[in-house]
Amino acid sequence: MAENLLIVHGGGPTAVLNASLYGAVMEAKESGKLQHIYGADNGTGGFLEEKLIELEKIPQEKLDLLLQTPGTAIGTSRDPIWQEDYEKLADIAEKRQIKYILFNGGNGTMDTCGKLHETCVRRNLDVRVMGIPKTTDNDIAVTDHSPGFGSAARYIAACTQELCADVRSLPIHVVVMEASGRNAGWITAASALAGEAGYAPDLIYLPERAFDEEKFLADVEKLLKKKSGIVVVASEGLADKEGKPVVKPVFKTDRATYFGDVSSHLANLVIQKLGYKARGEKPGLLGRASIGLQSPVDREEAIRAGREACKAALAGESGKMVAFRRTSDDPYQMETFLADIREVMMYEKKMPDAFINEEGNGVTQEFIQWCRPLIGEELPQMASFNTEKPGRE
Repeated sequence: MAENLLIVHGGGPTAVLNASLYGAVMEAKESGKLQHIYGADNGTGGFLEEKLIELEKIPQEKLDLLLQTPGTAIGTSRDPIWQEDYEKLADIAEKRQIKYILFNGGNGTMDTCGKLHETCVRRNLDVRVMGIPKTTDNDIAVTDHSPGFGSAARYIAACTQELCADVRSLPIHVVVMEASGRNAGWITAASALAGEAGYAPDLIYLPERAFDEEKFLADVEKLLKKKSGIVVVASEGLADKEGKPVVKPVFKTDRATYFGDVSSHLANLVIQKLGYKARGEKPGLLGRASIGLQSPVDREEAIRAGREACKAALAGESGKMVAFRRTSDDPYQMETFLADIREVMMYEKKMPDAFINEEGNGVTQEFIQWCRPLIGEELPQMASFNTEKPGRE
């Protein structure tokens, strides 16, 4: 009987999501075991409608372009999935002789992966379901880090470096840059890596710490006595001690929150409370769509995750997710292992206390050491000959 494999993308894209797709497709093709290598056309919605892309028919030169293409070449979605949908997905898998299903995504997608696995087991269907981690936010449990984060970290570090160089050139204002991350501050924290080139942000605010408006203003005012231009990096998910967002979300669903403009809000506080020039910046989706700042380490690990998930499924594994275990920081070494999907489903990994400084407005050297290998080669060195203007006394 013919055996087929299906790859499903879920949630927001990354700069290396297509690299995992590439790895999975190449491993599947090289196995020689499969009649069809399907891609769900636009995520679970396409799966439910049996809109399947025959990836085995894609020319190799087109597949090679996946490594330099952001987003996802097969499409993704955030469709809510109910139990009746899982039953239908299982029906489709049986009907289309899909023996292997690879879900590539974040927390919500791993939840879907686990529930479809449980449905197939309950129905005694010979369908192997495996997870491939993907997230810029780096908030998937169990794994040391997730494909997608390294590139997002490199992007925010490079942007922070350039912004700091700009502010140092004309130090007349406070600039607040907003970074992605609902409840986990990994991307925001990665802005600190700009300091390796001498252009570190002055303050970093993470969602793992309750935001205190008065403390923030005091931090800024203290720095303005030393220099006239400073750079602040703040998470989009900042909330006060009651857990209330510092800026009311524009829109919210069960899984997605469209945050208000935190960078503009904090800049306005500086203007209104301290009487000092300030402005907000917000890279937004650019942080997950930049191939120019794609981390080569991230890309290679994404390929490996795709290959390992496919290899495991073909070997009979199911209900697992490919995860990373770090074996060395210097030199950086990593190995993969299979994590039980039940240990991953909807568990959110946040920044540990050891990575956040005592003041709650920056990160520790331990975080820098952990994050540094993931972004690839060093950021470019920059020259500066001017002395910064003194602050106000």
